[in-house]
Amino acid sequence: MAARLLEAQGFTIVTRNERGDSLYLARPGQDATLRLSNHARRPRQRRNHPEVVTSLVVATPKRPGQLAVMVAAAVRDFAACTSRAAAKALPAHK
Repeated sequence: MAARLLEAQGFTIVTRNERGDSLYLARPGQDATLRLSNHARRPRQRRNHPEVVTSLVVATPKRPGQLAVMVAAAVRDFAACTSRAAAKALPAHK
């Protein structure tokens, strides 16, 4: 359900991990990804996948309203992280 809510926000599934318990979603034209999983990332995963700017972890069953709030927060975090990265990429003003 969380993946469908994210797809409704303009995200598409770009990959999933080998076990199938994590999905990686991105918006068209962006390299940054949002990770949807049932568990938190380990430090090695963070080092090896810097393209993941935020994660949505749904570890226990949620009601639709709860899930919608969690998805909205993840989308907000994704937007904040990608806008900060875009601001850093801008040339300095003279």
